[in-house]
Amino acid sequence: MQQKKRKPKTGFFEWRQILSTVACVLGCVGAIALLQYPQLQRLKAGGQDLPIEVIRRDLAADQVQLDFLENTPSFGFRNLVANWAFLQFLQYFGDVEVRERTDYRLSPEYFEVIVEKDPYFFVSYIFLTNSVSLYAGMPDRAVELIEEGLTHMTPTIPLESPHVWRQKGIEELLFLGDAGASQASFSTAAEWAAVSNLPNRERLAENSQQTADFLEQNPDSKNAQFTSWATVLRTAPDDLTRQLAFEAIVDLGGQVLENPDGSFQLVAPPED
Repeated sequence: MQQKKRKPKTGFFEWRQILSTVACVLGCVGAIALLQYPQLQRLKAGGQDLPIEVIRRDLAADQVQLDFLENTPSFGFRNLVANWAFLQFLQYFGDVEVRERTDYRLSPEYFEVIVEKDPYFFVSYIFLTNSVSLYAGMPDRAVELIEEGLTHMTPTIPLESPHVWRQKGIEELLFLGDAGASQASFSTAAEWAAVSNLPNRERLAENSQQTADFLEQNPDSKNAQFTSWATVLRTAPDDLTRQLAFEAIVDLGGQVLENPDGSFQLVAPPED
């Protein structure tokens, strides 16, 4: 008579390892929650009413939290840590009253944590590059972090990877003034888009290659700058960025026409 095989029991040391991991994760969550306490108090008080010394102390606590998130093992929860960091960045970026009294110098720190933990987190590239370049005034750092993220990507992973190359090209053209690097980035975006799984891959590849061609023929191409500012305008996460893009398009000789439904129609400047 054939005996049924028994499932191997989880040994004492295996259980201890599991419980140890769970304890570490809970400890990390608790530590992060504790580090969040100054931010909660700041939100209750209001940025304009807080003494500058309190704000600086809270920013120091934010830096400690970022160091903690970057250096603490994630125990397989890297995406969760990246999501948490992104939510904290949105709170940091959205605290306009405090940012007006201080600065945005922690923006690249948030970006670094997110790229290190989850380089495929596409939405963060749109929000963080604007904050790092336009608000913190560090476009070179923004490009460095985009480049770090791109080392983990392929034309199909993540789905939006060609857009990350386009974002790099925009930063290089508009904020670094490096038309050559921008041309190479848009050209790569076109190549990746052509073999991607994006539903609009053909149009994206064509538009990216067109921008690359503009820059190759004329490094000061207004059409290339217009296309880049149009992307900034469409993806801007805040009113100030939208206003800057709007003004830049008008300065280039383009037009932003408002439709009856509240949407905008962009008209390119005259040919270069």
